[in-house]
Amino acid sequence: MQEPQAVENTMPLMEHLIELKNRLTVAVGALFVAFLGCYYFANEIYGFLVHPLATILSELGGNRRMIYTALHEAFFTQIKVSFFAALFLAFPVIATQFWKFLAPGLYKNEKAALAPYLVLSPILFALGGALVYYFIMPLAWKFFLSFETLGTDGTLPIQLEAKVNEYLSLVMKLIFAFGISFQLPLVLTLMARIGAATSRGLAAKRKYAVVVTFIAAALMTPPDIISQVGLAIPILFLYEISIISVRSVEKKRGDIEDEEDDDEFEETDFNMT
Repeated sequence: MQEPQAVENTMPLMEHLIELKNRLTVAVGALFVAFLGCYYFANEIYGFLVHPLATILSELGGNRRMIYTALHEAFFTQIKVSFFAALFLAFPVIATQFWKFLAPGLYKNEKAALAPYLVLSPILFALGGALVYYFIMPLAWKFFLSFETLGTDGTLPIQLEAKVNEYLSLVMKLIFAFGISFQLPLVLTLMARIGAATSRGLAAKRKYAVVVTFIAAALMTPPDIISQVGLAIPILFLYEISIISVRSVEKKRGDIEDEEDDDEFEETDFNMT
């Protein structure tokens, strides 16, 4: 009885393409509208991103400033700031359009399994961004500014004059690095749902995960120990949370109980021999 219904609900390829075009149009339109709004407040958004550095520089005293050395640099920095903020603001609309395009082809249990991830993903990304903004960046900026020196007789002072474009690129790199890294529990849990990962396998590879985590942190952050450790420790914590999450998925499917039964049977058979 279900097969004829599935055939009737099957959409032709052209209708799929039209549906995809409509969803992309809405998503791009939302991104464009958000971009225009963010461009209007680009200076305020950039001021928010610069605030951690400005706070530390004000404590050091003196007439501190940020510079740009190319005529177009300040303009393109505002474009980057606006697009970065617009992408974050428009993500709920983009995710909704993606869900509306994907949902008709999913079964009810698949919809129930996938929907929470679309909600949790931006929340975890925001948590990662908040961690880097309120904790990692102030510590890292103080570390970098500790290399400033005062001028003495026969020597020149070494003082930071940060470029607006380079500062924005560094901040965006840190926020994206932490935000993407915080998606680890979702990725591993989804892998567990399709049978590509197990809690036992993740626990057994814990020592390798530590090495890979610190290597990834070194590649994704500036070359300072504060940023690298600040990213590595939360990832390792999220890895442990992922093991717990994967184990809960296995319990719901009954995989762990089956494994325990197999282990008990093997132990009993070994004792009999």
